[in-house]
Amino acid sequence: MAAAKAKIAVLGASGYTGGELVRLLLRHPRVEIAALTADRHAGEPMTKVFPHFAGIALPQLVKIEEIDPTFFDLAFCALPHGTTQVVIKDLAGKAAKLKIVDLSADFRLADPAAYERWYGHAHQAVELQKEAVYGLCEIYRDEIKKARLVASPGCFTTTSILALVPLLEAGVIDPDQIVIDSKSGMSGAGRGVRENMLFAEVSEGLHAYGVGHHRHMSELDQEFSLAAKRAVVATFTPHLAPMNRGIYATHYVRTTGNAGAADVHRVLADYYKGEPFIQLLPIGEVPQSRFVRGSNYLQLGVVADRAPGKVIVISTTDNLVKGASGQAIQNMNLMLGFPETEGLTQLALFP
Repeated sequence: MAAAKAKIAVLGASGYTGGELVRLLLRHPRVEIAALTADRHAGEPMTKVFPHFAGIALPQLVKIEEIDPTFFDLAFCALPHGTTQVVIKDLAGKAAKLKIVDLSADFRLADPAAYERWYGHAHQAVELQKEAVYGLCEIYRDEIKKARLVASPGCFTTTSILALVPLLEAGVIDPDQIVIDSKSGMSGAGRGVRENMLFAEVSEGLHAYGVGHHRHMSELDQEFSLAAKRAVVATFTPHLAPMNRGIYATHYVRTTGNAGAADVHRVLADYYKGEPFIQLLPIGEVPQSRFVRGSNYLQLGVVADRAPGKVIVISTTDNLVKGASGQAIQNMNLMLGFPETEGLTQLALFP
């Protein structure tokens, strides 16, 4: 007799990350999509919002208040920043056994004061924040397995933290000499209709945004400082690139002592040995975003700079998969005791 499938709710299913969660969960053999919520689209079929699900039986979209949280094993919250704390506080109060993976930024910062400083309002679920686990499986795997609430990181932070945390922990790079140039595809900006996101506004061009004060800097500060065991403030500049998917991050670092590119590569190779979703290329080879598109893989490369003592570390992910929904499902697998790679081994879509 087959084991009962875990009942899953996707809150905020009408956005890009919600749609991607549904796409990936449909391939997962151990789960059942039991509820899908949306606000503006409540009462509509999922195929009206995402026609690529035509012919697939899915629950009709409903409002969050219409679901019974005690019915589900796990809920994904793919809701906007600033609203999720109240929603999750309500869910956790009604269903103590419900496991939650939050894809917003609302529980990623361990310090509520830091959250208020970066997001402009007081944290609205401080008690829950104390138990939230930062959802980078490659770093916090053991904690995620035991967690009730996991704050799944975003695309910029995932792509850079996984590239640099092993190097900071090993002490082979200078924490005060980190420069990150990162580029995001258009879907990273969400699905809302905005004039500056029209095709004619963004195609055939490239621009920086959030320069000097992007909110995700707070997560980089937090995780880099933990890894280095001292305060770290990296220079980080995001750019919007005219592509649908992808994060491409170039990290300029200075090594310590006599360390060089080979030492940096060795540290990463040792740290990620056996990790199913980290693809470390041979030293000198450069990752390309097209080779992770649609997949849950992070591709990583190390190149020696022409200047002695400097190294370039490049990483790339699909912002909707490893940078959002795929990583969230990776967290779900750990939380529910499933094989970590279940439903996530699809290779990149190329060309």
